[in-house]
Order: sequence, then C-alpha cells, then structure tokens
Amino acid sequence: MLHILFLFSLILTSTHVLAQDFCVANLDGVLTPSGYACKPESKVASDDFVFSGLGMPGNTSNIILAAVSPAFSAQYPAVNGLSISAARLDLAPGGVIPMHTHPAATELLYVVHGRITAGFISSSNAVYVKTLTRGDIMVFPQGLLHFQISSSKRPSLAIVTFNSPLPGLQILDFALFANDLPSSLVEKTTFLDDAQVKKLKGVLGGTG
Repeated sequence: MLHILFLFSLILTSTHVLAQDFCVANLDGVLTPSGYACKPESKVASDDFVFSGLGMPGNTSNIILAAVSPAFSAQYPAVNGLSISAARLDLAPGGVIPMHTHPAATELLYVVHGRITAGFISSSNAVYVKTLTRGDIMVFPQGLLHFQISSSKRPSLAIVTFNSPLPGLQILDFALFANDLPSSLVEKTTFLDDAQVKKLKGVLGGTG
C-alpha cells in the first residue's frame, strides 16, 4: 500500500513540475517557429485572457472588399502555445478572400450573417464548394487552397477559428504577382502571357 501511495505522489509531483497551464506571449521577445517565450506568471493578469478586437467591423474599402481581423498570438498573447486562435471576416457585397492557404492550421468558418460562397481544392484537385448562410460552418483542411466570396447584397460576417495560434498565410495571387519574381518565370509556370502578368503585377504592386 505504501509503495502505491509513493508512486501516486511521484506522478502528481512530476505532473506538477512538467505541466504548464498557459504561456502568455512575451511580445517583447523573439518569435520562433514554436511561438513566443512566456511572460513571467507573476506578470500575467486577467486582462491577458480577454480580447475585444473582434467586436468591430474591419475596413472593407480595399481592392478585395474584405477585411480580416486576427486574434493570433501577436494580437492575443494568451493563445500562445494553446493550439487555438480566431479571426473576424468581414465581406462587403462583392468581397472576396482570394485563394490562399494556412500552412500550419485547419480553419473552421462560422457564418454569423449574410451569404458566403466558400470552397477548397484537395491535393488530388477535387473541388468542394458550398454557399453558406447564417449558422452554417465549413472546415478547410490544413494547407489546402481555399477561398471565400460574398454572395449577398448586404455585408457578410463570419468568425473563423484555427487549431494553431500561428496558422500562417499565403495568398496565391500575392505570391505570384506582388513580388519581384521575374515575369518570364511567372509566365512559364502559370501559362499566362506577358501582358496578363504585367497587368496583374501592376495591380498588386509586383515588379520584374
């Protein structure tokens, strides 16, 4: 009986030493692939676990008529290390979140109001598209190209969640046309002609 109690005590002690309830990000530190270093627990307050940044609409007066308001570890330090984050998605009529990927996370989208046509492309190039309305959710598996488009004459709102505090983002259009990759290489790899590539680079701020 004594050896059982000793073993149980040892397990509890080891768990207490190794377990960490949270790791509120120290944003003054360096961001690493595994996240930020932890703020000392003595400096953690209740306010660190609350984020109000998703309560206001984002500014959709831009080229894509859309806005994403993130609650990732850089904006919401409490999610650092907790395998979760969120964002607010505002779409004006005609708004679009272009084809993009999140290399480090699966995304779950919940429509608060409006209509959003959303979809993704699998690694075998199968296409999955659905028009979502209030209360619908849709999942976009990690790393796959996906998009969201407004299908409403009124603004649409969605809340998205990720299974990572740092989901990562690469937007296909910007990756191709918003940098200095030579136009000749873009043309070879996309089968677009020179005029189309130059036009898209001009719209998105690319050079070369």
